[in-house]
Amino acid sequence: METDKGVVLATERYGSAESWKYVSKDGVMERRRDGSEGHSGGNSVFGVFKSVFLPQGYPESVSDDYLQYQFWDTMQAFSSSLSGTLATQASLRGVGVGNQEATVAAATVTWLLKDGTGMLGRILFAWQKGSKLDSEAKKWRLFADVLNDIAMFMEILAPYFPACFTFIVCTAGIFKSIVGVAGGATRAALTVHQARRDNMADISAKDGSQETLVNLAGLLVSLILIPLVTDNPVLTLCLFFLFTVLHLFANYKAVRSVVMETFNEARLSIVLQQYLKDKRILSPPEANQREPVFFEFGQTVPIKFGVRLKAACLHTWKVIFKPPVFLAGCVCVCLGPEASVSDEIRAMCQAVVLGNITVKLPLFFLEGHWEMVHKSHKLMDAIFNPLLKGDMILEIVEWKTKSS
Repeated sequence: METDKGVVLATERYGSAESWKYVSKDGVMERRRDGSEGHSGGNSVFGVFKSVFLPQGYPESVSDDYLQYQFWDTMQAFSSSLSGTLATQASLRGVGVGNQEATVAAATVTWLLKDGTGMLGRILFAWQKGSKLDSEAKKWRLFADVLNDIAMFMEILAPYFPACFTFIVCTAGIFKSIVGVAGGATRAALTVHQARRDNMADISAKDGSQETLVNLAGLLVSLILIPLVTDNPVLTLCLFFLFTVLHLFANYKAVRSVVMETFNEARLSIVLQQYLKDKRILSPPEANQREPVFFEFGQTVPIKFGVRLKAACLHTWKVIFKPPVFLAGCVCVCLGPEASVSDEIRAMCQAVVLGNITVKLPLFFLEGHWEMVHKSHKLMDAIFNPLLKGDMILEIVEWKTKSS
């Protein structure tokens, strides 16, 4: 292709980034920006910022909800950094910094007890809840941040209760260790969701850079706040509650902005109920908008997916076949070694149906347990194949059903 200014040999572009032309003129090859002759300073600054803090190939290399989530995540990280400064100051004052009567040994013992109980809490929480953090990433992410605010509030109040100071800071340390496990694990799950080119490491690294920048900004603001709040508990509490409100609001908006394309119990239940109502399959944005982000206690019958047959049979009432789904005060699903992803989705659908039936009336009031189980099995025979049709219908509305 020839132009007045030379022959265009090639055009280069990466994703939606700016385009460059390689032009040959008078035997010399030049690289020019496509569509503009000059080099904009503003574009250059934005390009540097983009390459430093955003994943390579943005926005094609990440999910559509990436920017909105990162904006609110940045807001919550900034407010959390300021709240953390207030809590750290209170903790240092509580262990004796600035108090001539305090001893180094006593402060060291208190700090070691705080760290030790936190480590123990981290291990126990990962043991009990580790398998739930992937499927319920939104709920546990929000739970972690609420618990983090509670822990910091306890640290701020601890110096005013010297007799219980060690107990309070140790409890806060346990809470913060739970926050570390839940926050880190759910962040990993969200990174898997955001990665569109198997670029999880790049997204995680850039998220770390963003968080470091936010913490640096929080540090600068903290240098201004510390002289103002020293020996002023009223102002400390007022600022803490202000930052906490901002922190919780930003976290709520962040998890609400996430649109997961895979099923968990809540999203599958929402999609299934809508399908049974009007034969319409909700898209991922619609289902995610309806998905609860807070834990609902007593609202649903617990579903245990992938349990051992021995554990399910200890108090089983009835069983459905292929794959086995047990009704036992909770709904237990056992999976065989040959169970496909389609089998898992079907079993989960049947478990959700049973859970929705039993939650309306206590099990000891229900009659004909076998009939209820048998009807749910027949319902699956009737609707499951049309619902999936080899996963084609769900794929049309962008649900990912190829992995469990």
